[in-house]
Amino acid sequence: MAKRSKRYLAMLEKVDKTKLYGLREAVELLKELPPAKFDETVEMHIRLNVDPRHADQQVRGTVSLPHGTGQEKRVLVIASGEKVKEAEEAGADFVGGEDIVQKIEGGWLDFDAVIATPDMMRVVGRLGRILGPRGLMPSAKTGTVTFDIADAVKEIKAGRIEFRVDRYGIIHAGIGKMSFSADMLFDNAKVLLRAVLRARPAAVKGQYVRSLAMAPTMGVGIKIDPARAQKEIVEE
Repeated sequence: MAKRSKRYLAMLEKVDKTKLYGLREAVELLKELPPAKFDETVEMHIRLNVDPRHADQQVRGTVSLPHGTGQEKRVLVIASGEKVKEAEEAGADFVGGEDIVQKIEGGWLDFDAVIATPDMMRVVGRLGRILGPRGLMPSAKTGTVTFDIADAVKEIKAGRIEFRVDRYGIIHAGIGKMSFSADMLFDNAKVLLRAVLRARPAAVKGQYVRSLAMAPTMGVGIKIDPARAQKEIVEE
């Protein structure tokens, strides 16, 4: 049996693994957990009653977290002409055209988000097998294929995140850092949950959110009652 650290055992004493907590209750409990030696990301995991193998049951979208993620995102813009200067002035970390596409094909992946102008998608399309599995492929649905480069860069820098179900029907998203206050984490969590609820596919019948949990990067998961959480975000 693996030996557990004192910190992990201390967390187990605080978190009842058999209990379903409320959303705010979970956030407040999270703040009581023993801290790690670094500022951990707070992750939210939402299991949905969808089958991602069917196109009409895909759940994907973007949402701007009111308090950001606490992480500085490195934004890459693939554009040409005057849009290159616009991207640079908006604060993009990397800007290029076909040259940067070739660089990515060569193995360079030192960025966290990619924005492309529609006219460059003929070139960016070559990167599908590289960026797609990493959730980095630009898409009009998520606002990352656009001529409004400045707005897109600023939104991502301010805390806009993309959410998408994995092959198991689960959404994993960072909603902040452990250094955030309980109110900040709660605000971010409810905005994400609302966005996921709004993205419910018409093909889904019955219960949509099957389970919900929250956890720090190296911590114990806190189970949340989906029905109670949905009621909380309506009341708040």
